[in-house]
Amino acid sequence: MAMVEEMNRDKSVFLMGEEVAQYHGAYKVSKGLHDKFGPERVIDTPITEMGFAGLGVGAAMNGCRPIIEFMTFNFSMQAIDHVINSAAKQLYMSAGDINVPIVFRGPNGPAAGVAAQHSQCFASWYSHCPGLKVVAPWNSEDAKGLLKAAIRDNNPVVFLENELLYGTEFEMSDAAMRDDFVLDLGKAKVEREGTDVTIVAFSRMVGFSLEAAKELEAKGISAEVINLRSIRPLDRAAIDASVRKTTRLVTVEEGWPQSGVGAEIQATIVETGAYEYLDAPPERITGVDIPMPYAQNLEAAALPTPADIVAAAERVCYRSS
Repeated sequence: MAMVEEMNRDKSVFLMGEEVAQYHGAYKVSKGLHDKFGPERVIDTPITEMGFAGLGVGAAMNGCRPIIEFMTFNFSMQAIDHVINSAAKQLYMSAGDINVPIVFRGPNGPAAGVAAQHSQCFASWYSHCPGLKVVAPWNSEDAKGLLKAAIRDNNPVVFLENELLYGTEFEMSDAAMRDDFVLDLGKAKVEREGTDVTIVAFSRMVGFSLEAAKELEAKGISAEVINLRSIRPLDRAAIDASVRKTTRLVTVEEGWPQSGVGAEIQATIVETGAYEYLDAPPERITGVDIPMPYAQNLEAAALPTPADIVAAAERVCYRSS
C-alpha cells in the first residue's frame, strides 16, 4: 500500500529487484505493482545484488527515488559496497551537493530453517554507518507509515522488514489507511505504558515483549514496552525518559550481543545520565553468540523467547535469582 501510494504521488519512484515484477515479489510484497505501473517502474533484475544496487544508487543521484528490494538482507552483503561507500557517504563526500534518496528494503533477521547464511539480523551492522537511516517496523501501521517516510527522505534508508511477520495480521486504524499517513523517522513509540521496568525492542521482538509484559502483569510487575521503529537515528530521549521513570531496563533483539543495538542503548543511558536512576543492572536479551544452527531444536535455543524476557524483567525487579 505504501509503495502504491508513493508511486502514484511521485513518478520518480520505482521498484527494482529480483522477482519483484512478474512474480510479484518473493514474499508477494509487490503483488499487483507490475500490472499497475508497468515494466519501466517495476523492474525484474538478474541475480546480482551489487549490480542492481549500484544501478539504484546511480538513479538516485540523478533525480529518481528507487526502492531496491533484497530478497533477504543476507544477500545485501553482495551489495554492501554500494550501500555504504556509494550511497551513505555520497552527501558528505560531495560537500552536500549530491543527495541519494534511495530505500533498500527486504526481510531481515532470523527466518525459519534456513541456517547460518540466510538467518541473521543486520540492524546493528547498518546502524553503525553515518549517512544511513535504519528503520525496523513491527506492525502494519509501522510498515506503511515508515516506508512512506523512507521513500520521501532525501537520504539513503535501510528498511528492515521481518520475514516471519509477513504472514501476521495487525489492525489498521482509519488514519493509517489514508494516503497521507506518514510516520516520522527517528521516533520511538511506547506500545504499552508501565512503571516497574522498561523493555526496549524492535521488529518481531516488540510482539514478544508485549507477550512478556502481559505475563509480568499477572505477576505484579508493570512493564513499559518501547517499539524503537528506528535504529538510526535512535530515539535516545524516549529511552532516557522511560528509564528515569521505571528505574530498570531490559533490551531485546534477535541479533548477536557484541556491538549490538542493546549495547548501544545501554551506552546511551550512561551518557545521558539515566544510569543514575537505575535500581538494578540493565539486562540484554539477544540471539546466542553463534552462527544460526540449521537443526530446529538448536535454532529455537539460539533465539530469544518471551520467557527469556520475563526472566530478565524479574531479575532486574529482584523477583527471582
